[in-house]
Amino acid sequence: MSEDFRQQALHYHAYPVPGKIAVELTKPANTVEDLALAYSPGVAEPVREIAQNAENVYKYTGKGNMVAVITNGTAILGLGNLGPLASKPVMEGKSLLFKRFAGLDSIDIEVKHRTIDEFVDTVANIADTFGGINLEDIKAPDCFEIEKRLIERCQVPVFHDDQHGTAIVTAAGMLNALELQGKEISEAVIVCLGAGAAAVACMELLIKCGAQREKIYMLDRKGVIHTRRDDINEYKQLFANNTDKRTLEDVIEGADIFVGVSGPNLLAPESLKLMADKPVVFACSNPDPEIKPELAHEVRDDLIMGTGRSDYPNQVNNVICFPFIFRGALDVRASQINDEMKLAAVNAIRELAKEPVPAEVVAAAGADKLEFGSQYIIPKPMDPRLLPRVAKAVAQAAVDSGVAQIAMPAGYMENI
Repeated sequence: MSEDFRQQALHYHAYPVPGKIAVELTKPANTVEDLALAYSPGVAEPVREIAQNAENVYKYTGKGNMVAVITNGTAILGLGNLGPLASKPVMEGKSLLFKRFAGLDSIDIEVKHRTIDEFVDTVANIADTFGGINLEDIKAPDCFEIEKRLIERCQVPVFHDDQHGTAIVTAAGMLNALELQGKEISEAVIVCLGAGAAAVACMELLIKCGAQREKIYMLDRKGVIHTRRDDINEYKQLFANNTDKRTLEDVIEGADIFVGVSGPNLLAPESLKLMADKPVVFACSNPDPEIKPELAHEVRDDLIMGTGRSDYPNQVNNVICFPFIFRGALDVRASQINDEMKLAAVNAIRELAKEPVPAEVVAAAGADKLEFGSQYIIPKPMDPRLLPRVAKAVAQAAVDSGVAQIAMPAGYMENI
């Protein structure tokens, strides 16, 4: 990051007012009559209605359009455990994205705690305030246990975006890349460098899309996760492969897919050369990928590549899915975001990438053209079609799978 960009980022966050989000009024508050309706004595009437029927909270308050972005700051971006307060700019940014892309109101909440129990209790005790809860920047393996417990305890959808948002966009792009390369995911050998929340979620979702668990090789800092290791947690254990291979070089030979959710410059050109013909490489470490695209394309002219960066083609960006998943989930009052809804999002995203791209999206992307191919396997975040396509697919999946509490509204998303 250049010093000039650093100063631009600091100025952006500090001026004209500190921070990125604020509260705006949705009702008039200009007269004595307005205030009487907004607060005392008028506010007593919706209070009584909600007390008689809790579902009326959706009619008389903003609950149904509100998402809480909650963290403990133990895994902030690629910066690590810097604490709850340091995570606030990121959480405000997430709230900004909810509003910008899906029209959802959002507030950030940073939690101090000593134990997982304390964190879960805090979130569960305030959950009914919101229509949904987006967990963010929580270290593994704590994040798995936290999300599991909160899903069990909360009546609103709970979604850890670092896991599932990353997995959904990865799966959508991966399926399109494999299609272009003429390969089937059920036959593909996959190498996953990294074994944290995003890695585990990505591999689990790819399995739901047809990948074979025994053809997945996952690596952590100590090398290949295999069945004879006794130092792995229950989540890594799911990917313990019965193999004598121990290093990245061992497992990448002949592999069809490389997914990097680890750190910069960890995939050497010599290792990339060992992959099978027409490989797919998703090097998603931010801000610096496991291998730079320029170097990767220099080594292999037959690959399709994605990164986590916006200045290269095929950005694996969570904003392509999480605002729209919550939009669809909240609009049918889903009690959870289940696998059916995640897979519906995967399919909606991947199919959109195959359609002609509107001129305004091409212009916003700073491109001469965008069409389905090796340089365009994932829609751009600013594509306005993502909202209606993904939200509707997710809402329909919620209804079909039985977790929606109301029917999809008539004509839902038809005029967006």
